[in-house]
Amino acid sequence: MAIEDNPQSRERYGEELRSRREAAGLTQEELSQRAIMTRTHIAHIEAGRRRPSADDARRLDQVLGTGGIFERFLPTLDGRRVAEHFEAAKEMEQQASLIREYAAALVPGILQTEGYARAVFQSGFPLKTDEECDKALVTRLGRAHILENPRSPVVWALLDEAVFRRRVGGPNTMAEQLWHIVELGERRRVRVHVLPFGAGAHALMESMVSLMWFEDLPPVVYVEGWNTGKVWDLPSVVQQGMAAYDLALGDALSHRESLALIRSVAEEYERESQ
Repeated sequence: MAIEDNPQSRERYGEELRSRREAAGLTQEELSQRAIMTRTHIAHIEAGRRRPSADDARRLDQVLGTGGIFERFLPTLDGRRVAEHFEAAKEMEQQASLIREYAAALVPGILQTEGYARAVFQSGFPLKTDEECDKALVTRLGRAHILENPRSPVVWALLDEAVFRRRVGGPNTMAEQLWHIVELGERRRVRVHVLPFGAGAHALMESMVSLMWFEDLPPVVYVEGWNTGKVWDLPSVVQQGMAAYDLALGDALSHRESLALIRSVAEEYERESQ
């Protein structure tokens, strides 16, 4: 029977894998070759950062002769909450080689300006103190450091029109935020696509979605709602997420058209603030 996936269960799972591997006299590299997995993936599992797929767990059991332990006690993803587990998702974001974001109501975290992010934190419940907002800002803005690399990760931002029509922090804040997105898009650091209101219903409209690919690890999909979130690495769920993203992307404006629309709305906010 499986156990609930959380940092503690993943750590215990990783400790057990490391103990069994060392008892078998194998290095991570040797185990990776025999179990047909990358050494990096095994290192992440042993450190409690990732969970293996069911197929990975079966191969680990076969190689280590553990009688099905790793498959039976594979942590499941039930009940994962952002408040408890977003650190793992944030770490994956920093490791990703390709990120495809869909945002239904807010600018994605890695694209947020300081003013916009502060307004988001100040609107939450329970209310944050100024000190708590400052601490949250350090983490939020720190995530954007991945964009300092001119090429990696490749980032696609699929934005519902509501993202930039909703006033967060007032016209000045919105203008600054939208010009930031335009600047990233114009220098091709981020590929931007807008889903206009006229597109109607689409495959991703019910939640925020982030798809992440890695150089030597399986892809994951992170899904977030109010005060909850899940990181899925089950292949069937990831494939569904990819298909839904592709369907929604097909209804979106082109990169050039999207930047033109966002630029136009930024100018509207600027005129309003004068």
